[in-house]
Amino acid sequence: MLTGTVQWTAQERVIHGKPAAEAVPAEIERIGAKRVLLLTTRSLTGSRLVQEVTAALGDRCVGQFSAIHAHSPREAVIAGAALARELEADHLLTVGGGSVTDATKTMLVALWRGVTDVNALSALASKRGAPSPLVPLDSDRMRMTSVPTTLSAAEFTASAGVTDVQRKVKLAFSHPRMAPNAAIIDPAATLETPMELMLSTGMRAMDHAVEHWCSIRPHPLTDGLSLQAMEMLAVNLPAMKARPDDLEARLNCQLASWLTQVGGTHLTPNGASHGIGYILGGYAGIPHGITSCITLAATLEWNENVNAERQRAVASRLGRPGMRACDAMRDFVKSLGLPTRLSDIGIGAERIPELARQYDGTGPISTNPRPVRGSDDVEEILKLAA
Repeated sequence: MLTGTVQWTAQERVIHGKPAAEAVPAEIERIGAKRVLLLTTRSLTGSRLVQEVTAALGDRCVGQFSAIHAHSPREAVIAGAALARELEADHLLTVGGGSVTDATKTMLVALWRGVTDVNALSALASKRGAPSPLVPLDSDRMRMTSVPTTLSAAEFTASAGVTDVQRKVKLAFSHPRMAPNAAIIDPAATLETPMELMLSTGMRAMDHAVEHWCSIRPHPLTDGLSLQAMEMLAVNLPAMKARPDDLEARLNCQLASWLTQVGGTHLTPNGASHGIGYILGGYAGIPHGITSCITLAATLEWNENVNAERQRAVASRLGRPGMRACDAMRDFVKSLGLPTRLSDIGIGAERIPELARQYDGTGPISTNPRPVRGSDDVEEILKLAA
């Protein structure tokens, strides 16, 4: 008999298909926020999107913080929280991709708990395999709204990854109210995002869908959503590449990325593709969308002898029935013009043992469908991705 618990986040609304400059002020008015700090990246600061959203907010936008870099370094989290305190902000608004969203979710933790330095922040991170130390308190009231510009899906989750740059490791934070109060899904908000970033973060969404479908603990809720998401991404990522101005294809990709997060990883754990992606991201500095392009096919190949039946459904959803899922996935990624091998991104075979040694026995690698018993097994998966 299937047993388990579905734990919802504190996200209240997903607003899709409306222009961000229209939806953001309406949402801020609805929640009664008066002093909004906008968080983004330097590359988006002068963008049409940020200018339109800022103008629509008017006097309610009390400042902007744009010093957030890839992989959400701890230092950016502390600096952003310090500015929010200085400006007496009562709400945070993100315009950007997963790094901006994750950094801002963790800023909420710093603001709730009075954290002002990176070491105190790290002390609140979840230990691998242990429950989050962040027990919700009544005082955890400040929230955020998110306007995503990629397909990372960070705007739908109540967790975040932040990088300890000094140790080259990802820190995980989790709290129900870290999820944005509202996610505003505007396909036009993605038009200024480089196509490679859109497609690679779309592969990150594909990674979510495939690993949930192939999870060691499948669930009817995530099964249906994962299959739907795979099919939507398989159709609409190539459509977006072929027709960059096609807003419907972009919206369908955004909706698919949302589907991959309903239910969450507590219900259906991810596997080695995500876990090795965290190593490649935190330790080697590879963007997570790119890591999924490389690790997903290799993980499917490694797992094939334990879930071949499920993998056949993956190949079918990719429009490549009859192919091995690993080959179908590499073929699909290649059709998007994205890298499929570690060698494509400058990581040679000589680095594989060093990367494999970063596995500490916890995280998504430990919940892979085919048991990964140590760094030697991680090395074998990485060799399949070489």
